[in-house]
Amino acid sequence: MAKILIAEDEDSLRRFVARALNMDGHETVETGDGAEALERLQAESFDLLLSDIRMPVMDGIALATASADLTPAMPILLMTGYAEQRERAEPLMQIVVDVVPKPFTLPQIRQAVADALVARAA
Repeated sequence: MAKILIAEDEDSLRRFVARALNMDGHETVETGDGAEALERLQAESFDLLLSDIRMPVMDGIALATASADLTPAMPILLMTGYAEQRERAEPLMQIVVDVVPKPFTLPQIRQAVADALVARAA
């Protein structure tokens, strides 16, 4: 299974997503902001980055851009509850697999991650 880095500032949502992905056999590493996630990406290799767009310190768009430069083959999946944040991500669609709208259900996030991992393998 995949090693997934989760960058999400809302603790309860981050834990919910991690548990959901662990149920599918994935290994997850959780971070609370984009800067912390970027440090982890520089120190370890991951199969997927799953990041909120709106976060303190470094937002998901800056993180996605830096991640794509650092590890261009790693798929990036963004999530947001704000329509204007989704629009901000549009220019990144060449490096981002998808933007998952919040709120999402457990099956929806699990499927989005599965699809992103398949897209990487294709």
